[in-house]
Amino acid sequence: MNRYFHKELEEIRSKLILIGEKASEAGRLAVEGFIESDLEKTQAAVKMDDEIDDLEVEIDRASVRYITLRSPVSSDVRLIFVAIKASHDLERAGDEAHSIAKKTRKILTSEGKAKNPVQIEKMSRLAFAMMRDAITSFLDEDLELARGIIERDKEVDRLNKENYTTLYKEMKLESSESSTHVETILISKSIERIADHAKNLAEEVIYLLTGE
Repeated sequence: MNRYFHKELEEIRSKLILIGEKASEAGRLAVEGFIESDLEKTQAAVKMDDEIDDLEVEIDRASVRYITLRSPVSSDVRLIFVAIKASHDLERAGDEAHSIAKKTRKILTSEGKAKNPVQIEKMSRLAFAMMRDAITSFLDEDLELARGIIERDKEVDRLNKENYTTLYKEMKLESSESSTHVETILISKSIERIADHAKNLAEEVIYLLTGE
């Protein structure tokens, strides 16, 4: 569905696309840094955090300015409300990417590489696909795509629990690897939270399109 938007509203949408792309890219770099033991990718992910934070501030300010200067109809007010919430979720996803990168850097500095990457790669593929589809559902106003994302979150939750169980058992058997396993558990949890933010964004799209 194509709708007409004021120039200011189009700029907000464009910034929302950009913050989504940057959050996803930061997450991808952070996880690849962990899987590939690549410190350069880890550092690149860390550096993106400020850009993501700045974009969230820009979206908030532009949204407030639009409501103040225009007299938006109810559907546009709802879009602005969703844009503000979505930018917050995407910024939080960027924060989780930053956290993954810092924990990976700690592992690589002390150990050289992760001792057991468990299901991190599979889990991250699912989470980032959810994030990509959540942004697409917003841009295309695709209700069914948004609804499908919510169900997919359960598989990411399952993998996170599996990672925790596996690493906790190993920690009990190999105390010397405990610190690395703790960091890996936290990385897994951050990916699970990225999926949660994608689910939140999908729920916001459902609200935008249905009012529910």
